[in-house]
Amino acid sequence: MKRLQPLFYTLAALLLNAIPARAQDAAADQAAQAAFNNNAAAAVASQRPTLPNPASDFLEHLVDSILSLFNVQAGANTTTHYVISALFLAGAFLLRRVVTGLIFRWLRKLASKTETTLDDKLFPALETPVATLVMLIGILAALKVLKLSAESDVYIGYGSTGAFSLVILWGLLRAFNAVLDHAHEVALERQMGVAAFMPWIKKTLVAVFVVFGVLMVVQSLGYNVTAVLSTLGIGGLAFALAAQDTIANLFGSIVVAIDQPFKVGETVKIGASLGVVEDIGLRSTKIRLVDKSLVVVPNKSVASEPIVNLSRFTGRRTEQVFGLTYDSTPEQLETMVDEIRKIITAEPEVDPASVNVYFRDLNASSLDIWSVYVTKSPDNNLHLATRQRINLAVMRAVAARGLSFAFPTQTVMTAEPVAKKQVEKP
Repeated sequence: MKRLQPLFYTLAALLLNAIPARAQDAAADQAAQAAFNNNAAAAVASQRPTLPNPASDFLEHLVDSILSLFNVQAGANTTTHYVISALFLAGAFLLRRVVTGLIFRWLRKLASKTETTLDDKLFPALETPVATLVMLIGILAALKVLKLSAESDVYIGYGSTGAFSLVILWGLLRAFNAVLDHAHEVALERQMGVAAFMPWIKKTLVAVFVVFGVLMVVQSLGYNVTAVLSTLGIGGLAFALAAQDTIANLFGSIVVAIDQPFKVGETVKIGASLGVVEDIGLRSTKIRLVDKSLVVVPNKSVASEPIVNLSRFTGRRTEQVFGLTYDSTPEQLETMVDEIRKIITAEPEVDPASVNVYFRDLNASSLDIWSVYVTKSPDNNLHLATRQRINLAVMRAVAARGLSFAFPTQTVMTAEPVAKKQVEKP
C-alpha cells in the first residue's frame, strides 16, 4: 500500500494540471468560433451595398441620446436596455393614439369649415399611413436599443429602408387617389366632357405612379435600377410587337379622351352602329343599339371612323316638299305659298329666320312647293310634334282651297288612227 501512494500522488498532479489546460482549450475554441462568426458577418455586410438611410441615422441618433441620458454604456443587453425598448413601443402606441384621436380629428373639423372638399378627402386618406409610420418608428427604435449581432443589424437596416419607403409610397398613393377623386367630382359638377374618361385616366395614372414608386423602393435598397429598366425595355419591345392591337386601342382611347366627341349617355352613330353610349373603356366602347342589343366597338375603330353625335343638335332642320296637282292655277299656288309660310312661322318652336317657302319645281307629276325651317330645341320628340302640327295645318289649308296633293301619275294620250286610203282598181 505504501508503494502505491507515490503513484497515486503523481496521477492526481497530472489531473490537476490537465483541467486548466482543457478549460483554456475550450475558451480558445469559443474565441475562435466567435471570431469566425464576426468575420462571416463582416463579410456579409461587406458584400451588401451601403444604404444611405437618413431615417436609420435619425433613429440611431435618437437612441444614442436616450441611452446617454440614462447613462447606459454597457456593451451587452441589460435590464435597462429591455426597459427602454419597451418604453419606445409604449410611447409609439400612445403617440399613434394621439395622432389619430386628437390631431387628425382636429384636422377633419378644420377641413369641414373650408369651402373645398379636397381636404375632406385628403386628411382621412393620410391618417392610416401616418399612424403606421409612427408605429414603425417606435418598433425600429426599440430594436435599435437592443444590442444585436452585426448580421441582424444589417437585416434590420434593409428592413427599415424598405418599410419606410413602402409606408411613404402608400401615403403618397392614397393622397394621389384623393386628389384624382376630387378632380372627378369637380368635372361632374361642372359637366365637363372629361368626366366620362376620369375612371380610366385614374387607373392609368395610378399604375404609372405605382411603377415609379416600386422602382424608387428598389433603388433605395441599393439595387441598380438601370439594369432592371434595360431588361424591361427588351421585354417591353417584344410585348409591344405581340400586342399591337391592344396598344392601338389604347391610343384610340387617348384620342377619344382628348377630342371628346361623345360621352356616356349620348346617342351616336359610329360606322354602321347607331345607339346610346353605355361605357368608354381603355380597349373598347360599348353602344346599346336601337334594338337593345349591345355592340362593342374597338377604340381604334372609334378613332378612325366618322362619328355622328345625335345628342348635340343645336336645332332640328326640316326640309319638305308639298306637291300639288297640275290643275292648280298660278294664283292658287301663290296664295298657297303665303299660307304655308304663315303656318310655319306661327309655330312658337320654329325659328322665324330659318323659314323658307317657295314654289320651286314643275315636276313630272306635281307642282312642288319647297319649304325649310329649323326648330329651336334639339329635342327630337318636340321636333316631331311641331312637324306634325305643321303638316296637319297644311293639309287643312289645301283642302279648304279646293286643291289636291299630287301623287305619281302618268297620262297616256293616243292619236286617232289614220284612215286607210282606198286604192282604186284599174
